[in-house]
Amino acid sequence: MTAVDDDVVIRLVDAWDEEEIVHLYRAGGWWKDKYDPNTLPGLVKGSFAFAVAVDQKTGHAIGMGRVISDGISDGYIQDLVVLPVFRKKGIGKQIVAALVRVCSCAGISWIGLIAEPGTETFYRPLGFHPMQGYIPLLWKSDR
Repeated sequence: MTAVDDDVVIRLVDAWDEEEIVHLYRAGGWWKDKYDPNTLPGLVKGSFAFAVAVDQKTGHAIGMGRVISDGISDGYIQDLVVLPVFRKKGIGKQIVAALVRVCSCAGISWIGLIAEPGTETFYRPLGFHPMQGYIPLLWKSDR
């Protein structure tokens, strides 16, 4: 557990309230109505690390991020989001720092992510840099 300030702590968890996770995914613009919230416990537990920023006053999640990894070589940070009212307070940076720390402690030194356009300035001070000569690709089903 890492304290951002007296009001917010970052917790590494293997379970969290599904409705709060859906709320965070919606805030990030990533939740689709066809998604099943009942799959979220498996998503949280199946992540190499899942961090939740918790508002100490309410006990509710106000931010999250996760790492997908085999635990040996590479780690990928995904789904970093902080509720809009809590942004610009260093919470996202603390979530990333907690996730990087978990990876580093496990000996994982290749930690990547795909940043949304315009967010590079957030990630650069945290040690992330563009991968020159590489293009992220996404498989798209013809179905």
